[in-house]
Amino acid sequence: MELIIIDYGAGNIQSIKFAVQRLGFEAVLSRNENEIRKADKIIFPGVGEASSAMKKLRESGLDTLIPKLEQPVLGICLGMQLMCNSSEEGKTRGLGIFDVDVIKFSRELKVPQIGWNEITGLKSKLFQQIPERSYIYLVHSFYAPLAKETIATSEYGLEYSAALSKNNFFGTQFHPEKSSGVGAQILKNFLDM
Repeated sequence: MELIIIDYGAGNIQSIKFAVQRLGFEAVLSRNENEIRKADKIIFPGVGEASSAMKKLRESGLDTLIPKLEQPVLGICLGMQLMCNSSEEGKTRGLGIFDVDVIKFSRELKVPQIGWNEITGLKSKLFQQIPERSYIYLVHSFYAPLAKETIATSEYGLEYSAALSKNNFFGTQFHPEKSSGVGAQILKNFLDM
């Protein structure tokens, strides 16, 4: 199986690569359009700020490639947010894969939300063998509200989308590569699709 982690200069790619290796898989880091098209599975990571990350995607042409991919694609954290219609962070237009707009947590809440939180309402084969109320690790100030594509929720002042799915696209607001055994199982479920 050929697994590509998209390397566009805005991802925590080493921790994802190590997490995948612990599961017995090798990942190739690439921003090459032909390599990405040919891969069996794709992980689309993201850390940092939405508008600068989208600028990097546009500069490399990945903004038009990613929405056309037909193999399983997993967006992680900012990667998931960039797959949405837009983000309030930097007033950024996203890739439009998930029909939801990312917004900032209310001023009453301490942001970023950092640490462990429960996920509930688990739907999709991404969460096979994951019990309700499992703990996952998050670091974020912006969130995707509940939407028709929501396949898991979490709560921080309000209920929001912890994961989204549409067709071959999946996204997690949390970091599976930092979410211990639960995260490892979620990554394995994705890689086994």
